[in-house]
Amino acid sequence: MIGRINHIAIVVPDLDGAAAHWRDMLGAAVSAPKTIAEHGVRVAFVRSANGQVELMEPYGENSPIAGFLKRHPDGGMHHICYEVSSIDDARVHLEAKGARVLGDGKVKTGAHGNPVLFLHPKDFNGTLIELEQIAAGGAN
Repeated sequence: MIGRINHIAIVVPDLDGAAAHWRDMLGAAVSAPKTIAEHGVRVAFVRSANGQVELMEPYGENSPIAGFLKRHPDGGMHHICYEVSSIDDARVHLEAKGARVLGDGKVKTGAHGNPVLFLHPKDFNGTLIELEQIAAGGAN
């Protein structure tokens, strides 16, 4: 059901500083920062030949990752995103197997403009899983 790993997300206390660090230290290509107000984050993507790292900082007072940063002031790994061909089919399959979709259970639009949903970390060995629907033959 799952496809390739699309990205691994890391929460950072300073997005601009983290993006510069990844770019300058590793020579990585880093996207321009993007604010996604409805998700309460600012993000930038570190691109590589076989995937991406999403750098995320809290945005706004109700950011869902602000609590993570309070517990881990230096930041840290937040979630793994897998690609799926049909987000609706994946949700139905996973819920039938007992997996819990976070939030209201509805599909949202993610940072790449694609349908996404998040699965409860307690259902996956303590790891938050994001599923992102990718058009056939296309990756971000």
